[in-house]
Amino acid sequence: MKTKLILFTLLAGGLLHAQLPDAEGYKKEIIIKPLLKTTVTSAGQPIVYPQTDSPEVTAVLVEIPPGAETGWHKHPFPCFAYVISGSLDVDIEGGKTHHFTDGQALAESINLLHNGRNTGTEPVRLVMFAMGEKAKAFTERASGQP
Repeated sequence: MKTKLILFTLLAGGLLHAQLPDAEGYKKEIIIKPLLKTTVTSAGQPIVYPQTDSPEVTAVLVEIPPGAETGWHKHPFPCFAYVISGSLDVDIEGGKTHHFTDGQALAESINLLHNGRNTGTEPVRLVMFAMGEKAKAFTERASGQP
């Protein structure tokens, strides 16, 4: 029985490694934890890379205090975020709400109004990466609420 358990553990470990091709090329002591692998945004839109001669990637740390919200806005470029701490509700134009908590990664909606709200008791902290264009804002404020 013990031999079967050891064999199962080795096979499962091999299968797990086989499912993580991104780990190839690193030494075996390096731990790779998948956070997000998607072809669509959190709103279900296909991810499309910006076509530009002036690409620019921006990374920002965003902190939203308890009870605060981002205000309605949209991103003209693909943006990705990782929630470090807290609990975030994102209202999407059209009435859907998505809930994200610490340790979750997301692909933000593109050219779709949304509003991030901290309904918890601790600050929401997230890191956001924007794939944009040099000298162009990656966030556009809405003129009014949808």
